[in-house]
Amino acid sequence: MVKSRTTEIFTVSLKELTIDVLARQGVKTLRFRDFSANEGGLMADVLLETAIANWGPRFTANGVDASDYARITASIQSWDDWCSGWSRGAEEYLDLGDAALTEDRFRSAGEFFERAATYFHFAKFLFVHDLDQARVAHQRAVQALTRALPLLDPIGRRENIAFDGSVLVGILRFPEGEGPHPTVILIPGLDSTKEEFREIERSFLERGMATFALDGPGQGEVEWTLPIRPDWEAVGEVVLAHLSGIPEIDFDHIGVWGVSLGGYYAARLASADLPIQATVALSGPYDFGDSWGNLNPLTRRAFEVRSYSSNADEAELRARELTMEGRCDKITRPLLVVMGMRDRLFSYTDAERLVAETSGPSELLLLEHGNHGCANVIYRQRPYSADWMARHLHVTGTTPDTQ
Repeated sequence: MVKSRTTEIFTVSLKELTIDVLARQGVKTLRFRDFSANEGGLMADVLLETAIANWGPRFTANGVDASDYARITASIQSWDDWCSGWSRGAEEYLDLGDAALTEDRFRSAGEFFERAATYFHFAKFLFVHDLDQARVAHQRAVQALTRALPLLDPIGRRENIAFDGSVLVGILRFPEGEGPHPTVILIPGLDSTKEEFREIERSFLERGMATFALDGPGQGEVEWTLPIRPDWEAVGEVVLAHLSGIPEIDFDHIGVWGVSLGGYYAARLASADLPIQATVALSGPYDFGDSWGNLNPLTRRAFEVRSYSSNADEAELRARELTMEGRCDKITRPLLVVMGMRDRLFSYTDAERLVAETSGPSELLLLEHGNHGCANVIYRQRPYSADWMARHLHVTGTTPDTQ
């Protein structure tokens, strides 16, 4: 029985098992419909309990105020209310932004709209059982960020890139000083998007690098028109061709950073014949299919939806296409792999294997207490990753001969 949100969850039957217990016991046949909140079942409440208990570090590491996290999650009574609860929180920041604009407090308005975008994004985070509601929240996240961009410091701008009958969308921001600037492409994971990346952008911008936060196939604005695909070298080729035409970008110094499934995409780009000088892969899988049985039902269902699979079995087959098998020896330029030993989605042995099989200079930053995305130890990985990238992209002031 579930005692409360703050006490231990005791498991006495299949329907009372938490996501983590299901994964540990190797339950692979559970489908999302088995715990749909619309059915009023106990599993819906377990979903909510598990989300609240586990997602705090992820949210607060990427722009959610800790007090807001506690307040908003306390107001949510069922998993069906997750999207609407976080959307209400986002509305508060939209109102604050509008008020700031009327008083010509433009920087504050930008910060409020930026946070509203983040909250709308987290409203639809893994909320794949009600895609209509999720899509509305996502559209509002895009709108809020679009309002924020010209008010941020530094400002940001949207870039649209034609790809495979659709349009990839990225947010481009430049650091202070004259360009052209070394530039880092930021790649989200399974259900993260560019709306989540302001804090990550800051770590690179403050070290003199431009950032390009990208929604690729199956992500953010593109998830509604293109499915997840394994061959990100095709995505990278088109994106890099677009960036090469922007005079403020130093195309001789391009880096890539990716998180979670984006860590796989980053490694995949590093293994391609593309003008990428350095790559950071944070908490990515070596072989997504090999991890399938350990993934919680929410993550598996999200992949099923984002890959446009017709059922769970097809999703698993598509997951097995996302692998670095036979590609690691093609990585010849600097690679930093960051992994937490307490990652519940992907084993840290994936990171060890990736580093061991590369042909070029590679480094493993393995964090003993790190969770998935190492969101609970950002002070140990985010500054280090940004410093590492600045050094390998030869940003002025980061190497001994330029200090």
